Amino acid sequence: MMTDAIRWTQQGAVAAITIDRAQDGNLLTIAMLRDLAAAFREAGRSDAKVITLRTAGSDFCLGRGAPPPGGPPPSALQMRTAVLEPILDAYDAMAGTPQPIVCSVQGPAKGFGCALATACDITIASDAARFCLPELEKNLPPTLAISAMMTKVPQKALTFMVYTMGEIDAQTALRLGIVSEVTAPAGLIARSDEVVAALCTRARDALIGVKDYFRAAPGLPARSAADLAGNMLATILSSIRA
Repeated sequence: MMTDAIRWTQQGAVAAITIDRAQDGNLLTIAMLRDLAAAFREAGRSDAKVITLRTAGSDFCLGRGAPPPGGPPPSALQMRTAVLEPILDAYDAMAGTPQPIVCSVQGPAKGFGCALATACDITIASDAARFCLPELEKNLPPTLAISAMMTKVPQKALTFMVYTMGEIDAQTALRLGIVSEVTAPAGLIARSDEVVAALCTRARDALIGVKDYFRAAPGLPARSAADLAGNMLATILSSIRA
């Protein structure tokens, strides 16, 4: 699939999604968010083992672009359907991909961009990357971004980011669970490729099983989580050895 700003391609075991709007800091319109969700779903239906997410230029993603001015104020239902659902759908599409998503963050990640980086399964960041949730500057509670980040970032830290609107560096983002690893800017793509290559040496069913378990287990009681772990492992072992 390919659009002006969002495209995905597959080469062997890797499905690569690229956001290419460097001239605008990779700001995404509502239409682009719909394209992004579609790209994740199409990549998820492929036989790839891993999905990568990268963006063009020096900014990772400066968030979501403002809607065009004019027209009467929308109703709450119209607002949710036209503006908010595409954002939530993008997060849902990412969570729903069977394969792990490996993200590379080269620069600023603001608002939706911060949540996007956090929502990926593995996020490798340049130490030049910066992260913030500035929505309250416009008196907009970033509840959608919080919904995508709250399972990965401690609540006290996420609350602080939201209320202070301050920017954090890559090392702080690593400590908070927003990113998985920090590397030098010149080595970002090489390190990301190394991680992807290592994953591609593993069986596809095993990779999918890990993501399935991380998706299902956190909300279960301890005994149920343990039972699910045993059942999933037995199923995957029998599948790989078949």
